[in-house]
Amino acid sequence: MGFLMLFSFLVLMVLGMPLYLSLLSASLAGILALGDLSLLRVMSQQFFGGMDSFTLMAIPFFILAGILMNRSGLTDRLLDFCRLLVGSVHGGLGYVNVVGSIILSGVNGSAAADASALGSILIPAMVKDGFSPSYSAGLTAGSALIGPIIPPSIFMIIYATMTNTSIGGLFAAGILPGLVLGGAFMVMNYFYSIIYHVPVTDLEDVRKRKKEILARSAVALLAPLIILGGIITGIVTPTESGALAVAYCLVTGVFYTRQLTWRTLGESLYETVRLTSSIFLIMGAATVVGWLLKWEQIPQRFAAFILEAGLMDRPWLLLVVLSAVIFPVGMFMEEISTLTLLTPIFAPIALKAGIDPLQFGVVMTLNVTIALITPPMGACNYIVAAVGKVRLTDVFVHIWPFIGVALVVLMAVITFPFLTTLIPWILNL
Repeated sequence: MGFLMLFSFLVLMVLGMPLYLSLLSASLAGILALGDLSLLRVMSQQFFGGMDSFTLMAIPFFILAGILMNRSGLTDRLLDFCRLLVGSVHGGLGYVNVVGSIILSGVNGSAAADASALGSILIPAMVKDGFSPSYSAGLTAGSALIGPIIPPSIFMIIYATMTNTSIGGLFAAGILPGLVLGGAFMVMNYFYSIIYHVPVTDLEDVRKRKKEILARSAVALLAPLIILGGIITGIVTPTESGALAVAYCLVTGVFYTRQLTWRTLGESLYETVRLTSSIFLIMGAATVVGWLLKWEQIPQRFAAFILEAGLMDRPWLLLVVLSAVIFPVGMFMEEISTLTLLTPIFAPIALKAGIDPLQFGVVMTLNVTIALITPPMGACNYIVAAVGKVRLTDVFVHIWPFIGVALVVLMAVITFPFLTTLIPWILNL
């Protein structure tokens, strides 16, 4: 039954059927293979049940907050702040790219949004500054991976909803790994700038406007502080924090930057509805598949296999083995469907092996996130190629060093659990 579902899903996806319909069709094929048509009545309940969660309401708010940040001009102010902060060194715009992703990650929780927002501005600027087009696109795609790791994170919200894990604790657990990932890309940028003799960026105009930039960017920097501070301190829920961020971006966009109009607001709402709808449809369909797999006790069979292999007594090796499954699956499947399909199978096994749920949540998120820049799917590669006007084949050829750096960070998170548990322990989350 499982192989029939997998085969059906892959065939339909290759034929171009929308992902959620491919998942639902695979579930239907599985039910027909079982011969129990009474399961069709449960199928619709599982589909809508997969979308019926108050916690998931945070997702559209974070998406809308990120879009409003871009359309209200707050993102440009953040980039000016990053230029002032780290721009006047060898390969300065490369550091601006990474720091910009770190700051923007505190607003929308989406790698695709960060890649689009930063790529359209920084890729042409980096090329003009002496970087190769393929490296500029690769660094933009790589640094965008920080978005789903540093809170808020759409992937973490989905994982926490499915496993009843504390969202505040999971968000706190992602801070240090996200900063480590950013630091790794900065080290990579340092060596690239030295080897290829990238000149020091001339930012005299930026330095002359230092006071103005600090004043302008202070308003923009408040948005991620509202989100992170509210959630981690427990003053507001993730959903309420997202709503506050949307309200803040609306007020500043209308009355301060004055770049938000009725037209841009309507476009922002439409884009939010489109993205949110696709996420929720995929989640509902993946929930049906997950329910059917559990009905056939496939998670239990996999757990029995892991137990027989003796991996339960070696948590580090178990995480490596699970990552070796999650990562390749994410290379060929959409990330949210990968997360919703594999989490119900792998999370109970990890917990039974004594792995901290926060650590496994970050490991799961990192695996799914790295797949965003890994061919052949790699959505961020397509985005940076389009917005940066770089050939997609060049991006695919030169993206592998960035994938390697991200995998090294993944291994560090697996090897050193304190990277994920330290901040939650300090904050008592």
